[in-house]
Amino acid sequence: MPIVHRKQNRSKHTINDQITFPEIRVIDADGSQIGIMASRDALQIAEERELDLVLLNDKSDPPVCRVMDYDKFRYQQEKKSSAGNKSRSTTLKEVKMGYKIGEHDYQVRINQAKRFLKGGNIVKATVTLRGREVQHANLAQERLKRMLEDLQEVAQVQQPPKREGRNLMMILGPMK
Repeated sequence: MPIVHRKQNRSKHTINDQITFPEIRVIDADGSQIGIMASRDALQIAEERELDLVLLNDKSDPPVCRVMDYDKFRYQQEKKSSAGNKSRSTTLKEVKMGYKIGEHDYQVRINQAKRFLKGGNIVKATVTLRGREVQHANLAQERLKRMLEDLQEVAQVQQPPKREGRNLMMILGPMK
């Protein structure tokens, strides 16, 4: 009998010769059941079709295996898991300003924050106080309150305005 070189198993699945159960339930590549048979017979079927025999569930009686293209299966699993990670990832975007900011510049910051929030990101709004401006922290507080009112249709407060040294900041999240 010729020596057949098998693909190496590069993940958590048991494939081809690594399956050591005497009897297994075999599922075809299209999802239909082939039946219960010896693992060597199932491996022979997979070889005839130039596919792999992959162990799906070793807890059932008999264990369940499927005839499939293992590389394609692994690629689809990786693609599915990376797509899930992208949808859950949110980043923190920051909008900085001074409390004496001009009206047009303020509107630019509001539009930036709206764009970030609509993109599903979290926004950190920071008002920086320089020098003697520290005495007017109440004006910076009012600037953050106005920003919250202007963004109320697209944002919800995750952290209310608070002071951190020379800065006043609040964190806004997108509406759910």
